[in-house]
Amino acid sequence: MTSIRDANQLKMAGLIEPEELETIEQVIKKFSVSLSPQLIETFNSSNDINRAGLLKQFLPTEAELEITETELKDPIGDTRYTTVKGVVHRHADRCLLMPITACPVYCRFCFRRESVGQKSPALTKDELQTAYNYIAEHKEIWEVIITGGEPLILKPKTLREILSHLALIEHVEVIRIHTRVPVLEPKRITNELIKALKINKAIYVAVSVNHPGEFTPEAIKACASLADNGISMLGQTVLLKGVNDDPKVMGQLMRTLVKNRIKPYYLHQADLAEGTSHFRTSIEDGQQLMKTLREQHSGLCQPTYVLDIPGGFGKVPVGANYIESKDILACEKGSYQIRDQKGKLHNYKN
Repeated sequence: MTSIRDANQLKMAGLIEPEELETIEQVIKKFSVSLSPQLIETFNSSNDINRAGLLKQFLPTEAELEITETELKDPIGDTRYTTVKGVVHRHADRCLLMPITACPVYCRFCFRRESVGQKSPALTKDELQTAYNYIAEHKEIWEVIITGGEPLILKPKTLREILSHLALIEHVEVIRIHTRVPVLEPKRITNELIKALKINKAIYVAVSVNHPGEFTPEAIKACASLADNGISMLGQTVLLKGVNDDPKVMGQLMRTLVKNRIKPYYLHQADLAEGTSHFRTSIEDGQQLMKTLREQHSGLCQPTYVLDIPGGFGKVPVGANYIESKDILACEKGSYQIRDQKGKLHNYKN
């Protein structure tokens, strides 16, 4: 079985109807598609609920041809803050390093959908050296976030070389890797890859996962391999309409992350990427979902709900606010009204 990369293959696999072929071809001309053999296996073995949650994330649809006035080609300002090829330095103490812009699977809501899967998917050795030089020259960089594209599709030897170069830079104390591989391509989590991740720096693997159906037995085993080898894992999730905006689904996902030793880190408001309006909820809906999570689930299951301000101004928390009022007419001067998880107000003296 090979990866599905065009509309005709989608039709042959029974994932789209014949009458959809022409429309989906238009979508794929603008936004890359790729469904890996492992993902197809997961689709075929999933129950109806999990299958629906997975298909919506990866299957191109006509809705992507609708581009709203607010949507942007570069919604989080990567271009604005690209200092040398492959390096985005938006925040003083950390930078992104993007050694590759290809993925085995393309998410339909990706905020880099205009650039992933295009020409020149990987940095050359010279381009990587220029990136290392930039990071070494900027002593304020404390953390390097390796992202892309999908960094864990690099050969373990290549990944080890990148990590070893970064480890030689004294002021870089933390390296974070953003990936979908442990859940979508778990067969890639080999002993050789795990060995490549073990360097003399703090390494965090941030696993992007949006639906509990992504935790197949193979994915659970891959995550256990990472955790058993002392690799700390964080969970990142995008809030997606029709995928995980139901509190029961989100609650199950957060518990599954924690159960598999992955600490929920961020819940992202879906970015203003072109052709993704059908995925976005309102912020108010996201805040209500966070209130429900707080009421029903352990503190371990609470991600920080964040919005990446369009234009490259960074992430800000937009979670529920439990301070209802500090009006001196409502309570004593210097006091607040705090609403508890059951909705009852309490006075709190500052």
